[in-house]
Amino acid sequence: MDFLNEIWQTISKNRSRSVLTAFGVFWGMLMLIILIGLGNALTNGIYSNVEGFAMNSCVISTNATSKPYQGFRRGRQWDIEMNDFSVIEQQVEGISILAPMVFQGNATVSYGTMHESFRITGVTPYYTSIMHTDLSYGRFINQVDMQEKRKVCVIGAKVYKVLFPQGGNPVGERIMCGNILYTIIGVRTPNTNHVYIGGNPDEMVMAPLTTIQQVCNLGEKVHILMAVSQPDNEMAKVQKDIEAVLKQRHHIAPDDGKAIWSFNAEEQMKALKYLKIGLSALIWLIGLGTLVSGAVGVSNIMLVTVRERTKEIGIRRAIGASPWLIARQIIAESVFLTSIAGLFGIMTGIGIITLIEPVLAASDNFIKNPQVSFQTAIACLIIIVIIGILAGLLPTIRALKIKPIEALSEE
Repeated sequence: MDFLNEIWQTISKNRSRSVLTAFGVFWGMLMLIILIGLGNALTNGIYSNVEGFAMNSCVISTNATSKPYQGFRRGRQWDIEMNDFSVIEQQVEGISILAPMVFQGNATVSYGTMHESFRITGVTPYYTSIMHTDLSYGRFINQVDMQEKRKVCVIGAKVYKVLFPQGGNPVGERIMCGNILYTIIGVRTPNTNHVYIGGNPDEMVMAPLTTIQQVCNLGEKVHILMAVSQPDNEMAKVQKDIEAVLKQRHHIAPDDGKAIWSFNAEEQMKALKYLKIGLSALIWLIGLGTLVSGAVGVSNIMLVTVRERTKEIGIRRAIGASPWLIARQIIAESVFLTSIAGLFGIMTGIGIITLIEPVLAASDNFIKNPQVSFQTAIACLIIIVIIGILAGLLPTIRALKIKPIEALSEE
C-alpha cells in the first residue's frame, strides 16, 4: 500500500501535467478500439453479403470466341448444351454438383389486376446447393417438376409483394407469365445477399429448367453452368478442367481466354481474406502508431519528473536503496499512468461502438455489427502495459545514472 500510495502522490503532485500526458495514451487507445470495431463491422458486412452463396463454386457462361480455330472464324457465338454436363461429370474430377440455368428474359407477370415486369428463370433443384434459398411458403422445384416439365414456379419476395399486396399464402394460385400460366408452389424470403446469379432473386419467377427450355424453344441450350467442388478439391483446378472440356467439345482454341466468362467464388473469398488481413494490419499500424506517440509523451514527462526528483533519488541511494528499487518505482509510475489512460480509452471506445451499433444496424450498408472481442481488449491491455514499461525505461536509465554525492549537492 505504501508503494502504491507513493506512486499516486507522485502522479497527483502535477495533476494537469499527468492528465495531459495520459490523454495521448487515452486517445491512441480510443482510436485503436474504434478502428478495430469499425474494421470488424466492415468485414462482417462484406461476409454477410456473400453468406448463403457456396464459396467452393464457380459460374461459367459463354462469350464470342477471340481466335479462329479448326476452320471456325473469330467472333463465333457458341452455347453450352445439356449433353456437355454428362461429359464434364465423366472427365473432370472433384465435382460435387453441376447445375444448369436458363433465362427467358423479362415478361409481364400478372395476377388478377396486379401486374409488373419480372425476369423468368429456369433452374434445377441443385440451385439451392449454390444459392441458399429460404421459403416463406411452399416448396422449391424438385426432380418430378423437371421430368414432367410442369408449369410451376417459385416467386421472389418482390414478385409476391406486387402480385399479392394483401398477403396470405399464394401456393396453388395461378399467375400469368407472358402468355403462359404457372402455378405457384413456393415463395422466397427476401434476399439479404448482394451476390446472386442472373439477377436479384427477389425480382425473379423461377420455373423448372426443362419447362423454360420447352416454352422458349431452347432445345438443349443452357445459358449458365454452375459447379460446386468437393471439399478436398480446389475450385480453381476444377474450373480450369471444366473450361478445357467445353473448349474441346465446342472447337475453341485452348488459349482463347475470352470465349468463356467465369466467376470463381473461392478466389473471391480468398481475396476477401487477404483484404481482411490487410485492413487489420493497417488498423493496428495506425492505432499502435498513435499509442507510441502517446508513450513518447509519457517518457518525456517521466524524464522531467526524474530531473525534478534528483535530490530525492540521491537521498534514497545514499541510505541504501538498490538500483532495482529505484527502477521499479520509475517503471511502476509509468505503467500506472499508461494503464489508467489506456483502460479509460478501451472503455470509452467500447461505449462509442455500443452507441453507434443500432444506427449502423438500421441503415442498409456494408458496415454491420461493430464489435471488439474480449481477447482483443485483453491484448490491448497487455500492449498498454508493455508500452508503459518501454516508456519508463529511458527515465529509469537516467535515474540510475544519478550519483548520490552529486544528487545531494543538487539545488
